[in-house]
Amino acid sequence: MNRSRLALAAAFTVTAALLAGGCGDPGGLRSAGATPTAEGPTHLWPDLPPPSAPAEDYGAIESVKVKGVKVPGGDLHKVNPVDVVRADFDENPGTYEPSDSAYKETVERLKDCAAEDSGTKEKCPVLKAYYRDLTGDGKDDLIVGVSTPDDNLDIRVYAEEGRQLTQIMEMSDAVLGVELAGRDLIIRAVSSLPGYEYHTVWSWDSHQKAMLPTSDEIVRSKNAPRPKSPRPSPARPSESASSGDER
Repeated sequence: MNRSRLALAAAFTVTAALLAGGCGDPGGLRSAGATPTAEGPTHLWPDLPPPSAPAEDYGAIESVKVKGVKVPGGDLHKVNPVDVVRADFDENPGTYEPSDSAYKETVERLKDCAAEDSGTKEKCPVLKAYYRDLTGDGKDDLIVGVSTPDDNLDIRVYAEEGRQLTQIMEMSDAVLGVELAGRDLIIRAVSSLPGYEYHTVWSWDSHQKAMLPTSDEIVRSKNAPRPKSPRPSPARPSESASSGDER
């Protein structure tokens, strides 16, 4: 039931109560009972010294210029996504190291994308490209996914700036699903906590000029098995349910 229906139902309830009371209800104010005392936030360890350096953050994304790919008329629909991925991977490993076997194998598999043989071409790791204006500049941006040998999905987003192709997002994870909601990219990924998954919302940040993870939470998976009744006593979890623990 949405909020408007709840409000309407509440209004009918109040009206019915007034009609039922009739003239016997003297009116006036009535006590609703004791009001709980408001409590402000409690600051823990207020004397902690400031950190000397920030912790490593998987969401510290910076825009990267992609060389070697022209954008005709500034329209990313006219660019071959495979050419974009190939040029980007050559210069920008992203979350991988150039020495990683997964990275090397992915680059090698990109050759299958240009193969004439249909059976070989099916091995191309570049998935179907999607387009959406994520930056709010009125032009569609390019969203590509690259399956990697380590069973992860490398997701990269590209924008066009002054006829220059620019990568504005890159991440790799054990992805369960990807959704577009308005100008947000929502990624569901596997958690090592059984029955749970990560939900990360990536949004355009005009100051950083890149997509940043504006929301990262761990939630109960829809496909998780229901606990048997009676519920056993909860054990201490092996993984904290706070966002970003595995990052």
